[in-house]
Amino acid sequence: MDANETTRGNAEPAALYSVRLQELRSAQAADQAQERLLGYAKVAVAFVTIAAAVVLLYYIKFLWLLLVPAVAFAFLAVLHEKRLQQIRLRHRAIEFYERGIARIADRWAGTGETGDRFLDQSHPYARDLDLFGKASLFELLCTARTRAGEEKLAAWLLAAAPVEDIVARHGALHDLSGRVKLREELFCIGETVRAGVHPDSLARWGERKPILGIARLRITTTALGALWIAGMAAWGVWGLGAVALAISALNLAWAHRLHTRWDEASEAIEEATHDLDVLAGVLRLIDQGQFSAAKLREIQTRLKHENFVPSDAIRKLDRIVGYLESRRNPAMRLLDAVTFWSAQCVFLAEGWQQEFGPHIRSWLDAVGEFEALTALAGYAFEHPGDVLPQFVEKGPLFEAEGLTHPLLSVSRAIRNDVKLGDGLQLIVLSGPNMAGKSTFIRSVGINAVLAHCGAPVRASALRLSPLAVAASICVLDSLSGGTSRFYAEIRKLKVAEELSAGPVPVLFLMDELLSGTNSHDRLEGTKLVVRSLMDRGAIGIVSTHDLALAEIPATMVGRAVNCHFEDRLEDGKLIFDYKLKPGVVKTSNALELMRSIGLGTGTRC
Repeated sequence: MDANETTRGNAEPAALYSVRLQELRSAQAADQAQERLLGYAKVAVAFVTIAAAVVLLYYIKFLWLLLVPAVAFAFLAVLHEKRLQQIRLRHRAIEFYERGIARIADRWAGTGETGDRFLDQSHPYARDLDLFGKASLFELLCTARTRAGEEKLAAWLLAAAPVEDIVARHGALHDLSGRVKLREELFCIGETVRAGVHPDSLARWGERKPILGIARLRITTTALGALWIAGMAAWGVWGLGAVALAISALNLAWAHRLHTRWDEASEAIEEATHDLDVLAGVLRLIDQGQFSAAKLREIQTRLKHENFVPSDAIRKLDRIVGYLESRRNPAMRLLDAVTFWSAQCVFLAEGWQQEFGPHIRSWLDAVGEFEALTALAGYAFEHPGDVLPQFVEKGPLFEAEGLTHPLLSVSRAIRNDVKLGDGLQLIVLSGPNMAGKSTFIRSVGINAVLAHCGAPVRASALRLSPLAVAASICVLDSLSGGTSRFYAEIRKLKVAEELSAGPVPVLFLMDELLSGTNSHDRLEGTKLVVRSLMDRGAIGIVSTHDLALAEIPATMVGRAVNCHFEDRLEDGKLIFDYKLKPGVVKTSNALELMRSIGLGTGTRC
């Protein structure tokens, strides 16, 4: 283990975070007190300097004494700035532990990155299983500091990984989960991720041809810039103003000819290179880490080069971009037209581009993978009761013990056992309103997604084979698109059917299937859909209020069963236990729920 590693040992995550948070807050309070003293000291020294300057105006030969308070002020200014930097860095570390405690205490919703931009309405399960948005799975998991990390994590949630990749990720989680200090350092890199590097833009810029790459163009522009500086010197030394004016006119004409191209090149560079210091910091952290997991060492190997270190190369580009951005200064704009400052910066950036550009995409991919693994490892550390799933070759299979939903509070969640496979392909799930049918279906789906991306699952144990998840739970109509709820639903069913034609068995999860049509068509349509999927080797769950659908298992002996959730009435209140039970539900509660809110109790006129 290296210096960046903090092992969990027997300490509970919340207790460890609380201890570290208290240490940081105590140190922060002490530093803030010192920062205020340094600020007051600077003000005092400034007043002393001004007063001394007024007095020494009458004693010119002693003006040199002003160097003493000036040096003292400079010394205090350096100390003050260092203290401020330390306070800002520690503030981010405090935020890291505060967020960790909030996640453990189920107070995290609405505080993180929602990942809304990754939500594809046509995806087989993303919307149905609350992968993205406020209080989503992505918000719970994501601690990435770069967009590359966010994009990699989202990609893992949206597409199942091969089993060998999942096993490799499990090894990385074992290596990373106890490294709290490493995750703290990663979180402290940069102020924000939302304004950070855009991976595709940076990678495309690295792979494109230089805009100002012609050698004679570089030579001419550099020579003219040097000539103008020489002309200004000649004017100052020998009074050759006419020569300086002629060179200035020549350079202005050259700038007019080229400004469109170098503005295009400058904007392309600036657009692709936001907040490179964050990317450089993550690369440095990966490079300096000492890991035992094969997956993490493989990521490090992708960043190894004989002649350079990727983090140093990115920092070099960051400095060049900083020089380039100075062209926006009004004073620099005037000089830029005759010295070609921005063009020189573009030449440097495009030289960097030709040397390092082809490597950028692989660097970003490695950074994204490392951050995604770190996010999953943090989740594993903060939820020690969750387990890594076991994948089996023979399927289809989904067998869980103590399964519940990871977005529910641990204190409120009710755990259930469920098994699909070994001949059983369908569960028809009945039950009254609010009894937990939809949440249970979502629990199965979201844990399957977690399992297939390499993350721990919210269960006591989970055995499953590779599965392709398809869900029809959250179906919305579209007024602007002219799409009814029924049509939107059958389109989702078509997606599930198309998936079932692939090489991986489908796990279908359907809530209130075909509720937008009459009872007869609903029953026959449901039979048609589930038979089609089951004949192709799929397994799944269909929930319903319509007890006519509970007749389906009788037509599929051994391949389908009925299960249900139920309620009971105690002291005039509906009580739910959210426990999965065999058979068909015997109760309903729609009328009781209507009466409980006073619906239909008014006097008829």
